[in-house]
Amino acid sequence: MSASHDTPGELTHATEGATRRLRILLYSDDRSTRDAVRVAVGRRPARDVEVESWLECATPAAAEEAMRTSSFDLLILDGESAPYGGLGMCRQFKHEFYECPPIIVLTGRPQDDWLAAWSYADGAVPHPLDPVTMARAVAEIAAREAVKPA
Repeated sequence: MSASHDTPGELTHATEGATRRLRILLYSDDRSTRDAVRVAVGRRPARDVEVESWLECATPAAAEEAMRTSSFDLLILDGESAPYGGLGMCRQFKHEFYECPPIIVLTGRPQDDWLAAWSYADGAVPHPLDPVTMARAVAEIAAREAVKPA
């Protein structure tokens, strides 16, 4: 489900008011969680944001390899994955990858926002996933990234 990736770590920029396209890496060891995230985000999480492609990873090794060989505009990492959760991966990626793309972590509950802060996440969405909250988090990060200088 992935497409070619041309520019490392940059949101596909467009002129003001145009659609921003996202290439998303989604990590969770649980297929039902990955499915729930994709359904919640949908193809267009906002009027001016479109998901161009998804790359799903079920293991930490696959996610790390994808980060080394492809580029993404956004990462969504499941903090409840085992044996290595998305919170630790988030912190690792933020330290290891130059210009790491923004990361949304899925936390076990709303009270775990402090763990998201510890991991350097750009956003957090608690389980159980609420589709409106998930889509809003993706759209907000896309909007934030669009206003950064290229």
